[in-house]
Amino acid sequence: MDGLAAAGFVFGLMGVVAFVRLEKLVKTLKEKGVLDDDYKDE
Repeated sequence: MDGLAAAGFVFGLMGVVAFVRLEKLVKTLKEKGVLDDDYKDE
């Protein structure tokens, strides 16, 4: 059971890191004019 908890923690942490990187990418694309300023995630 400990292995399953550790795997869940690792995948959860990876999800948080991916979310932060995605937000940074969206911000960068808005600054460069690739995305409209009123772009909304779905």
